[in-house]
Amino acid sequence: MPNRHRISATALAAAAVLLSPLLTGCANGPSTRALPVNGGLSSQKLSWRDCPPPAASEGGGSAPSPLPDGGRWQCATMKAPLNWDNPRSGTIDIALIRVKASGPPSRRIGSLVFNFGGPGGSGVTTLPAFAQDYGALRARYDLVSFDPRGVGRSAGVKCEDDQQLDVYFQQDAIPDNAAELRAYLNNTKQFNNACTQRSGTVLPHVRTTNAARDMDLMREVLGDAKLNYFGISYGTELGAVYAHLFPKNVGRTVFDAVVDPTLSPEQSALGQARGFQLALDNYARDCTSKSTACPVGTTPQDVENRIVKLLRDLENKPIPGIFPRRLTQTAATSGIAQALYSKQFWGYLTAGLQQAYTGDGRVLMLLSDSMNGRNENGQYSNLVPANVSVNCADEKPRYTPTDVKAKLPQFRSASRVFGDFLAWGMLSCTNWPVRGAADHPNVSATGAAPILVVGNTGDPATPYEGTKKMVQQLGKGVGVELTYKGQGHGAYDSGNTCVQSTVNGYLLNGKVPSAGTVCS
Repeated sequence: MPNRHRISATALAAAAVLLSPLLTGCANGPSTRALPVNGGLSSQKLSWRDCPPPAASEGGGSAPSPLPDGGRWQCATMKAPLNWDNPRSGTIDIALIRVKASGPPSRRIGSLVFNFGGPGGSGVTTLPAFAQDYGALRARYDLVSFDPRGVGRSAGVKCEDDQQLDVYFQQDAIPDNAAELRAYLNNTKQFNNACTQRSGTVLPHVRTTNAARDMDLMREVLGDAKLNYFGISYGTELGAVYAHLFPKNVGRTVFDAVVDPTLSPEQSALGQARGFQLALDNYARDCTSKSTACPVGTTPQDVENRIVKLLRDLENKPIPGIFPRRLTQTAATSGIAQALYSKQFWGYLTAGLQQAYTGDGRVLMLLSDSMNGRNENGQYSNLVPANVSVNCADEKPRYTPTDVKAKLPQFRSASRVFGDFLAWGMLSCTNWPVRGAADHPNVSATGAAPILVVGNTGDPATPYEGTKKMVQQLGKGVGVELTYKGQGHGAYDSGNTCVQSTVNGYLLNGKVPSAGTVCS
């Protein structure tokens, strides 16, 4: 099981689509050196047209519908160098989507570019799904997003086929003995070899530094003097790398659900184990504190104990899931984690646990499917292949089973439910064909315009501690911290009026809040 440690809002949108019918019935990257020119590509003209239905690699589905006020979605393709170190050696296509500003042209600021995270999330499918949440921002901005290189229709990485991925995501990703470890390592090797065979040309070029250079080209092609940017989850890392490489081109920028840029992959995984455990504890307290009885436990500890027992039982005896697949320990763990990304999904977790305790694994499997980019037709987007490819290209450490075994006590101490799962996920990049760039990204951005850095104290995937670290690494006078005392992955989409008014005030009117502002 790949360590998808910075999953995006894309998976949450997919989960809502998948679950609703059933429930209603039930790096120190390159330093700021002279960057290569854009290979003459900055003068290209984009041809904006009505958007086609998303490709299977983007998650499939229907073409995006117009917004309630009639705003229509338009798509275009931008040419970018495959190899930014030799930009004249060939190009790839970068898929873009936009909806034009709703306000008068005299009030338009420019484009606001979104990255919703992953890495591996398709912005072309995610922006339309969440666009109404950003309606206030559309008053003065064209809302723009894209499939980063290696994702969706932007030279998307291909690895195993749908049938192979069904098997891959059902595997035992928490090996307890030598035989299970051999099988796990063999499955990882098979997956990585498939990526090499089908996408070997693009794999060396999907690093975050290259995606940041694509964004600067995008800024030029869109006609903006500065890049106005809204990054969520991994999108905060991408935005911070951009700010490091192009500090003078940073416009009004917001980071939400902030990645800690100082952590190694091991430290990140351990922090995430603690973060998901915190979210599970908060869920259990919420469920058992209500006036009506919590259907999955009598106390928070009882809720956790029952989940631990369920996962142990599933290791030996999977239960029926989405026919013909059965819910395994691995699938159930990822499904539980998916439900903890948003407080709005806690009801799905309760329903899924209730079902699983009676031998029905459908809801937890649907949650797991959304985490892995699988739609109701059995097709997988390239969310996971792209995620692994970008992470392995970015991250220098390569861990061994001996490394993981040595760290298991720490991970288990952090979380009985998620510790082993996330610890073994550190082997994702074993035998990867491309060397990792650095231990962690370089995000120093001295001289950049203020960047609003928003942290959520209850965030499971990007723990709150990373917010202050990002502010420190950006440099003096750049990062401005805003804290939201809430639950779930991210703050702006929580609906909290304090967060939204503060962010909107900066993006729309340039009003920088006081550092250390707190919303609850």
